[in-house]
Amino acid sequence: MHGHHGSPFKLAVSAEMLFLDRPFVERVRRIHELGFGVEIWDWTRKDIAALAATGADFTSMTGYVSGNLTEPEGIAALLASAKESLAVAERLGCPCLNLHGTGLDDRGLPVRPVERVTGRMWLAAYKTLAELARLGQRAGKVFTLENLNTAVDHPGTPFARAADTLALVEAVDSPHLKMNLDLYHAQIGEGNLIELIRRAGPAIGEIQVADVPGRREPGTGEINYPAIARALHAMGYQGVVGLEGWASGEPETALRRFREAFSIAP
Repeated sequence: MHGHHGSPFKLAVSAEMLFLDRPFVERVRRIHELGFGVEIWDWTRKDIAALAATGADFTSMTGYVSGNLTEPEGIAALLASAKESLAVAERLGCPCLNLHGTGLDDRGLPVRPVERVTGRMWLAAYKTLAELARLGQRAGKVFTLENLNTAVDHPGTPFARAADTLALVEAVDSPHLKMNLDLYHAQIGEGNLIELIRRAGPAIGEIQVADVPGRREPGTGEINYPAIARALHAMGYQGVVGLEGWASGEPETALRRFREAFSIAP
């Protein structure tokens, strides 16, 4: 699938955010027909057999149902639901399972907001992520830890900044735990995206994109995605770039803009 349609990356699309007028399985089928990988969030509310039957190339799914990285009962819930998620990932042929710094509710807000992240919490998060990496290793899957922004979408989330997720991923130091570097969130929270990409380097397991402000497709806001694509390509990155954003107009137009932004001119 590499290099399809002039992109050196594997391009994928969140079925949660495009073709919203269609039933979920139809969205997945349409994204697949257009030549993109497919990403999904909460699998508990979906017909897994019907999704598997689409033949779509699932690149990422949410890797837990509940819990967090830092509290004993939260850690137990996270690990238990990660095991269930791994079984679903196996059915879907999905290589990557995505995590956040804590459990999020339907509005993307932390189930348990955190005012101040303590040293004890950092150590607990490290141990929990090391255990998740071991689960991933046994299952032949990769967990990715996604950075979020706390200013607009996810206030009160611990370990939200890309600098935080990078620190944790590098500390665990396993091929089964990588960063899901979401550049929409990073632009709001940190900026300096090309330097961030270079600094993260081999810790990156996936890149997610949407423009700022508005979280729509590349070309609708302030991020120079063609320059980001060139920087990723120069670094030798060949992994997934996932569009996790809304369409400003027609979904097909949004997908064309996404593909153009991540095509490298010869």
